[in-house]
Amino acid sequence: MSQEFTEQPQNKPCTGLEHLPLQYIYAMVFAVEEINRSSGLLPGVKLGYRIHDSCALHPWSTQAALSLVAGENSVCSAAGNNTDWAGTGTGKGVPLIIGGSSSKTAIILSRVLGPLSVPLMSYQSSCPCLSDRRQYPNFFRTIPSDIFQAKAFAQMAVRFKWTWIGAVIADNDYGYVAVKVFEEEIRGAGICLAFVETLQRQKIVSDSARAALAIQASSAKVILVFSWYTDVRELFVQLAKLNVTDRQFLASEAWSTSVDLLQNPATAIVAAGVVGVAIRSAAIPGFETFLRGLHPAERPHDGLLRQLWEMEFGCSPAASNLQSNGSSESNGPSQIASLPICSGSESLQKVDNHFTDISQLRVTYNVYLSVYAAANALHNLLSCPDAAAENKSCLKSAAGINPAEVLEHLGKLNFTTPQNEIFYFQGADIPAKYDLINWQKSPNGQMKVVLIGRVNGFDLALNESAIQWSAGFHQVPTSVCSKSCPPGTRKANRKGEPLCCFDCIPCADGEINNITGSLYCDRCPPEFWSNDNRTACLPRQLDFLAFNETLGITLTTVAVSGTVVTTVVFVIFLHYRHTPLVRANNSELSFLLLLSLKLCFLCSLLFIGRPSVWACRCQQAAFGISFVLSVSCLQVKTIVVLAAFRSARPGGETLMKWFGPHQQRGSVCVFSSVQIIICSIWLSLDPPVPRPDLDLPGLRVTLKCAMSSVVGFSLVLGYIGLLACTCLILAFLARKLPDNFNEAKLITFSMLIFCAVWVAFVPAYVSSPGKYSNAVEIFAILASSYGLLFCIFAPKCFIILLRPERNTKKHLMAR
Repeated sequence: MSQEFTEQPQNKPCTGLEHLPLQYIYAMVFAVEEINRSSGLLPGVKLGYRIHDSCALHPWSTQAALSLVAGENSVCSAAGNNTDWAGTGTGKGVPLIIGGSSSKTAIILSRVLGPLSVPLMSYQSSCPCLSDRRQYPNFFRTIPSDIFQAKAFAQMAVRFKWTWIGAVIADNDYGYVAVKVFEEEIRGAGICLAFVETLQRQKIVSDSARAALAIQASSAKVILVFSWYTDVRELFVQLAKLNVTDRQFLASEAWSTSVDLLQNPATAIVAAGVVGVAIRSAAIPGFETFLRGLHPAERPHDGLLRQLWEMEFGCSPAASNLQSNGSSESNGPSQIASLPICSGSESLQKVDNHFTDISQLRVTYNVYLSVYAAANALHNLLSCPDAAAENKSCLKSAAGINPAEVLEHLGKLNFTTPQNEIFYFQGADIPAKYDLINWQKSPNGQMKVVLIGRVNGFDLALNESAIQWSAGFHQVPTSVCSKSCPPGTRKANRKGEPLCCFDCIPCADGEINNITGSLYCDRCPPEFWSNDNRTACLPRQLDFLAFNETLGITLTTVAVSGTVVTTVVFVIFLHYRHTPLVRANNSELSFLLLLSLKLCFLCSLLFIGRPSVWACRCQQAAFGISFVLSVSCLQVKTIVVLAAFRSARPGGETLMKWFGPHQQRGSVCVFSSVQIIICSIWLSLDPPVPRPDLDLPGLRVTLKCAMSSVVGFSLVLGYIGLLACTCLILAFLARKLPDNFNEAKLITFSMLIFCAVWVAFVPAYVSSPGKYSNAVEIFAILASSYGLLFCIFAPKCFIILLRPERNTKKHLMAR
């Protein structure tokens, strides 16, 4: 194309006649004639019109608009480039233009006409950008902005819980703006776009093939399509080749009511059950009668009607009726010479095509509204200021109407349409109204459009029971990347993937979630624990070392057995108390040691059973005092052995005076009194109390004697350890003293066992959970008690009962 602007651009010739655009034209004609017959709207004023066919070419649209503004003497008219059909009116410039069948055309025309203050009213331009009054102050439209249908689709996605949606859009502002608005609406609603594929008109086959492969590969079952119907037709063809038949399509108004798609064989295969937004439909009373009553004989100057007649009936109207202006022939070569003359009986009464079909007047109704909006603005402009107050009909002269005044009154417009609807502009827009439609198969197998709801502004009214989904059923399809996490689990986002794709992770122990699709689990209160399904918090059951459980029975049996054995040994020693073996090592200390060991065995029973306040106080005190008493007896015995042998040396005669029976009893009392004092202070200041151990996990919580401070318990154990170590050292020193029965050897071995048990007890006690810490302490008590009992008294009982010949003074004194 030449860029020197010295000649007209060479565009392809505009040929053919399309039924729907022709219906739009005659809707305008019908509205003008209806207004001219009205006595209430513009009385005494007749509206005229001029119609130009731009053939959807932007240069032709601009040229036609300038021609209309300039008037019939304009030099902008170029024969052969457009159809110029003068209906009624003069050749003066028009004060308002209805046009801009696409958003791009409307943008161009609005920018061109803006400086001239000529209003432009579009019936089909839906780009949200045209709502900008700073850029397009002279633009108005009777079709809602695309923002509202994108928001309607977002509401549907939320309503039907579609969280994983694919999008196929036109590679222009129509598609990009729509998907942008959709993404803004679904943000924060847990909905994600699986993919966004674009369709470019120049590469529609390859783009459709690519988009079809993306749809096939994606797990998204709901596909949002914002594109022109011709693009969608090719997309359906490609999907049919891939046998993709299980997708639910959401249709924008650009193709939701396309008859070509409804009749396309590929549509029935891949797109049954389409749910879409459509330009609202309304009835126009008398319009069908008007269309079917059109005849060239009554409109001899109507070149478009002549072409319709030639196309529909294959004949040319009578020569006397061919008075149309010559420029109309530019819409195609004349067929008069090749077509027979019509008989005159031809009529549109029985013709059924898109032109005569008024079942769904959508864009046609927008054209009709545009004419009425323009007429009411003119009516307000021409009305006398005081006519309404005096209830009179008064109109100013219509001569020399200024387009800027029409523009001003359009902005303040508010009237009731013949359909009894309130009409007004909000800036450039009217209140958004859409129909929600569904493609359903009729009994004869044909696809039909069924009304299932409406959109009014931001409100969506939908009859879900009337919808037939893609599978042919009434069950809502599921479209998710990941199924909602059931109760008892929480969502964990996958790294590098959208938020809608996640894994379901079970709640941790002690946490629950009773909500589907939750991001978090809630921790149960300390007194409760989660059930197995992690859906409810159950009261924690108290657990303790009971007498009737296996471990309790075992430990009780061992403790009672130890008590019985100790009693038997006590009886044996009592019976043989006068023998040398019993008397040799201070029989009084031996009986006291046996009594303390019996107390050691019995105190272990305090650790079994349900803890109570007094049980918690007595168990540690009884344990500490009993063992101190036992170790004290052994320590005094060891000291006596050392003192006896030291006194046999020269100069040591007086040593035994300090370790007589009274001193021995006093030493035991002193050693034991220290432990009694420690326990008394501990129990009076900070005694153990029964308390559930809520820090441990599990439904069963251990009821145990809790120590708020371990200082007291540490002092008790520490003092026992101090005495035991001292006794071990003294016994170790006396182990090799000459004697046939040196008790120090037995004490050494018993103290080794005692110390080993209690050294191992500390880490085992700390690491044992719940009631098993009590079992560990009981085991340590029993093990150390049995160690002392058998190491000290078993050899003596063996001699007393089985080797009585060795139980003599002579044998004991032998070296």
